[in-house]
Amino acid sequence: MSVARVLGMSLWGLEGRIVEVECEISRGLPAFVIVGLPDSSTLQARERVKSACANAGHAVGEKKVTVNLSPAWMKKSGSGFDLPIAVATLAAKGVLPPGNLESTLFVAELALDGSLRPVPGILPAVLAAEKSGVRRVVVAAANAEEARLVPGIEVRSARHLGEVIVGFGGKAEWSRRALFDVPEREERDEGEDPDIERERLDFLDVKGQKRGREAAEVAAAGGHHMLLLGPPGAGKSMIASRLPSILPPLEAQRALELSALSSIAGDFDATRGLVREAPFIAPHHTSSVASIIGGGSNLASPGAVSRAHGGVLFLDEAPEFAPKVLESLREVLETGEVSLHRTRGVATYPAAFQLVLAANPCPCGNADARGDRCRCTSMQRRRYMARLSGPIVDRLDLRLRLAPVRTLSGASHEESSADIRERVCAAREAQNRRLDGSGYVVNAQLSGRFLDQEMPLEQSDEAILVRAVERGRLTMRGRDRVRRVAWTLADLAGAARPTSAHVASALELRGEDAA
Repeated sequence: MSVARVLGMSLWGLEGRIVEVECEISRGLPAFVIVGLPDSSTLQARERVKSACANAGHAVGEKKVTVNLSPAWMKKSGSGFDLPIAVATLAAKGVLPPGNLESTLFVAELALDGSLRPVPGILPAVLAAEKSGVRRVVVAAANAEEARLVPGIEVRSARHLGEVIVGFGGKAEWSRRALFDVPEREERDEGEDPDIERERLDFLDVKGQKRGREAAEVAAAGGHHMLLLGPPGAGKSMIASRLPSILPPLEAQRALELSALSSIAGDFDATRGLVREAPFIAPHHTSSVASIIGGGSNLASPGAVSRAHGGVLFLDEAPEFAPKVLESLREVLETGEVSLHRTRGVATYPAAFQLVLAANPCPCGNADARGDRCRCTSMQRRRYMARLSGPIVDRLDLRLRLAPVRTLSGASHEESSADIRERVCAAREAQNRRLDGSGYVVNAQLSGRFLDQEMPLEQSDEAILVRAVERGRLTMRGRDRVRRVAWTLADLAGAARPTSAHVASALELRGEDAA
């Protein structure tokens, strides 16, 4: 008896962990046993592997087959273990020379006819393999483009298990009419014009609302969170949905993280390369905590906060969201990541997004627009706005009330997203130069200590903020956020440091922290 070993991959969040797949074929009653804490989807690989191997010309069910997934204490999930289990089994049977399989990662699902099917999470899996020193990966043909986005590692792809056997020195027989002879993506894209894209949202569509447009520019330039209050039809959703159009392209590391998240979610299109544009995620107000933060019974999946990484998370009709959903955002807004704990591990996903909340001033929405038509009592208005708790609102740098648009005069002079984006990119470049080597990227991330030591305001301006704290207009967190916004206003103006006018504007955009 001999034991064959090949490499598989288990994902926890974006972190990949190498799994050693061991197989031993021994005498005894025919059986196929998988141990090493597999979940139900991995445990079901037994039937897929037996059928796939038989359709490649090598039956493996006539003896006792024992497969161990090591380390045995770690939970294994997903159908991506099908291929490494099959390869280890064939190597233990002597079909494949074990020496050819060294430092090779196998990740793919098997169909009953032996075809290799794609699995989600290939990009983070190959990234983890490259960091672990693996020299070569074998994936399904439909996952090949995604795997090749990782430099420095050899990628082999196959459509059938027989191709894998032949490619590693064995002999196989299989039907050439395999299920995935033609990659599914090629069939789906055939006849489509790649030059035809959906019409992009542009700030030219926003008529009026000069203050709202300026606040959106400040939010984009400094990465600030924002609250928009106003009656229905004031343009809150229009402004929020166009915020990604003025954000700069994602930097390389963030683009890689967002692409890996999309890969885990199963909606990554490798033909377009890494995701470079900032995402816009707008969940419905009936969404659960698990759908917003992330979760799941086995491996915790990324939620809306992670899918918005590097972009915008927009909560329209924010007071209608469940209080638990809103309160679950507190820690994420501070740390920029979310850690989902399970019995046997922790899945950590990046979640550095810009939060934009939109809300009506009262349940009927007419309090600001048509006060004479509003039938809400003062108690109803207070209760409605109290659904946005103080700790959540306190974490929002910009809090703006939008009045209804009464006239369209001057609408022809509105700026396009391209013009605004140019100023935003210039402000971001100024921040990159100033914050180089500090560990910060945008002004919204700056800590109070860093602002005190490295970026203090003029003494007179600091005194204004101190008095605002003493009078209860600002909290200490609010003071730091006003200073961050002041620096962003200075960056947009091309100034070396904030002036009194920038501090005053930042105070106005912040509003009062206490009623």
